[in-house]
Amino acid sequence: MKKILILLLFAIAVSCHTKPPAPPTPEDPGETRISAEDTIRFTPPKNIILLIGDGMGITQITAGMYRNGNKLNLEQFKYVGLHKSYASDNLVTDSAAGATAFSIGKKTYNGAIGVDKKGKPSQTILEEAELAGMATGLVATSSIVHATPASFYAHQKDREMKEEIAADMLKVDLDFFVGGGKKYFDRRKDERNLIEELTKKGYKISTYFDKEFVDTAIDPSKNFGYLTADTEPLMFSQGRDYLVPATRSAMDYLSKQQEPGFFLMVEGSQIDWGGHANDSEYIISEMIEFDNAIGAALEFAKRDGETLIIVTADHETGGYAINPTSTMDSIVAAFTTKDHTAALIPVFAWGPGEELFGGIYENTSIYDKMRRAFGFKKKLQ
Repeated sequence: MKKILILLLFAIAVSCHTKPPAPPTPEDPGETRISAEDTIRFTPPKNIILLIGDGMGITQITAGMYRNGNKLNLEQFKYVGLHKSYASDNLVTDSAAGATAFSIGKKTYNGAIGVDKKGKPSQTILEEAELAGMATGLVATSSIVHATPASFYAHQKDREMKEEIAADMLKVDLDFFVGGGKKYFDRRKDERNLIEELTKKGYKISTYFDKEFVDTAIDPSKNFGYLTADTEPLMFSQGRDYLVPATRSAMDYLSKQQEPGFFLMVEGSQIDWGGHANDSEYIISEMIEFDNAIGAALEFAKRDGETLIIVTADHETGGYAINPTSTMDSIVAAFTTKDHTAALIPVFAWGPGEELFGGIYENTSIYDKMRRAFGFKKKLQ
């Protein structure tokens, strides 16, 4: 009995001095994946539409909802989670590191485009979809070489390398893209004309110089690109209105291709810019337009029945708050910064595979969940 008591006391002493594993930190984020979801059963989707509201935190969603008659299309989503947005080198991420976490599944440093924290290029979910024979598309209300869309097709060590990012467009087989940044394609320091090169590669490229997007004919037998501005597009409140029709056109075009499904990323880019400007009205108008694009995606997915929609943000911008004396028609806002913050970011999912997106997880897990939904078993090289 005495021996048993001694052994029991020894076991208790050892267990009391065993340290639990340390959680990931921005300096050492690790690459361990939570595997509890491996037991979740779901119907695999044929298509994935990832919608990113740049700079969109809970308050941006709330303000847009109240000003939109107390309703948003986002309210149709049953599965909601939260992701941890930090970068490998900073608790507060930028759009490049945030979007790259979604695209390659690795934490990286602020400013990185499609490369890991050591600057090594890593295959993106869009490139994996292409190698699996799927159609791919990008739509953004920024330039197409801006940090978020760039992180899905380009591999550069710095987000400011915009001409190099544009040139990376020639290295992928992106079926459909809409965004600004014409000058990075046809008025370059190296004197290359990437519009001509893309045309020779089989693209039909149109620009804002030719026709408005809604008046542009899209040939489903050719890859399609439309450049909406010379640099960055206008604000929605100043007349830019292509996000919803471009989202509809992208889904229609990609679904008509002879591929086994598609991957589409749609970014409401300028919610972020409203946050940087500490301009509540700017945020709200961009948020409502983005929600209308979400509504268009839901309409398509409900008809199609095989499409997973994911809505999230790379980070929150502005430390945006709705203050006392606000009403639904009159938001009295306050901000803590003109930069990004480190708040947890909501994730919404609808459609086949939606069950994977509940809970709290790293931003890199969104990549893992998309790969699992598509059934990608290993990296395709």
